[in-house]
Amino acid sequence: MPISPARAAAFDILLRVEQQDAYASELLHAEHYAKLSPADHALATELTMGVLRWRSLLDRDIAAASSQSVRKLDTEVLAALRLATYQMQHLDRIPARAAIHESVELVKRARKRSAAPFVNAILRKLSQVPRPSNGHLAALHAASTPEAVAETSAQPLWMVERWFREFGVETTKLICAHDQSVPTTTIRLGSGGSEEELRSNKIELAPGILLASARSVRSGDVTRTRAFREGHIAIQDEASQLVARLVGKGSHILDCCAAPGGKTASIADRNPTSTIIAVELHPHRARLLRRLVRAGNVRVLAADAVRLPLVSQFDRVLVDVPCSGTGTLARNPEIKWRLKHEDLADLQSRQLSILQSAMSHVASGGRVLYSTCSLEREENSDVVEKALASDKSFRLLDCRHELEILQKEGELVWKDIDSLISGPFVRTIPGLHPCDGFFVAILEKI
Repeated sequence: MPISPARAAAFDILLRVEQQDAYASELLHAEHYAKLSPADHALATELTMGVLRWRSLLDRDIAAASSQSVRKLDTEVLAALRLATYQMQHLDRIPARAAIHESVELVKRARKRSAAPFVNAILRKLSQVPRPSNGHLAALHAASTPEAVAETSAQPLWMVERWFREFGVETTKLICAHDQSVPTTTIRLGSGGSEEELRSNKIELAPGILLASARSVRSGDVTRTRAFREGHIAIQDEASQLVARLVGKGSHILDCCAAPGGKTASIADRNPTSTIIAVELHPHRARLLRRLVRAGNVRVLAADAVRLPLVSQFDRVLVDVPCSGTGTLARNPEIKWRLKHEDLADLQSRQLSILQSAMSHVASGGRVLYSTCSLEREENSDVVEKALASDKSFRLLDCRHELEILQKEGELVWKDIDSLISGPFVRTIPGLHPCDGFFVAILEKI
């Protein structure tokens, strides 16, 4: 029996995530895997993301059934074990014998044939273990300590301990539950976006929860529609869309860390007559940005945002910096297994340098919007405070006022502004809000 395309794809992607620090969501949408049938692509996505979300609990069960330490297993062997264990523990529709057989075949395919009997024995043992009757997330609901929350939600303990201190136990549990669920696919309707065209392609939509311009996809694959291919719609989380909305309107706009381009396109859509410069450090990502952002008023520049090769001054600047991404773990679960506490200091140093560089290109009366998709204080308010301390020509604006304007204009449909505010900042929290976790600060040049 040949290995199914979905399991082969999931196995190969998991190996690349582990060995090359690749991102699963990007690989799943790469051209090679986009050729899978809709059913196979859906299953490959379920298997890949499921293994990454629940990795620590899968490893715990594998370790209990194995005579060898999980850490000593070859990457290919461990990936096959995780893949089958996830199917047996989390998916009702897949028979255990199919999951076991194909994982054994995947090990052989990976040229680890000598490990096939070992994999078969471990998986057969695990197939006899009954699933928890109440599920992992039900156990999370009853948890009250960082250790219990981390274990039941398959999160690193050091992250959970930080969130307990920052957000409290109940909000932390909301974050962890959100991270372990399949996130809603959300789209932004551009000026040429047509809901009628999407519905004619059997795409079922629901209104946005935060923004009037957003739609959540209830069923169907928007990536196979002409509207998506021609750039009339874009897949973009609602919090990310909100960041672009808060940039506002200007005649000269700078986007400092622009790839992959969702916010750039949104800003261009709202500012069709403005001059917009989108900066991206990596040339290959800059080339992709040029293809994806088709607005004629956007100029893409491959450059380091820390040393911007510009003399112009801008009235609006977006500084959406590279960050830990802890607000996006539902979409990028591999982050939680890579990130270390000590990485935050290095990230902060880079973020501060980018923000300070951007501040030097803001015209008098202009604004710089600093944002991350991180939940960590070091990357958020700490960076803003250090930047303001180093340049007294800026003042911090209260984001509440900006949200109220968006609400009055009918763009922000979320009623509870208080929940979006943390001091002078905007902060969305996964689970508390129906979106990724983002932080926003707005600084104005005096």
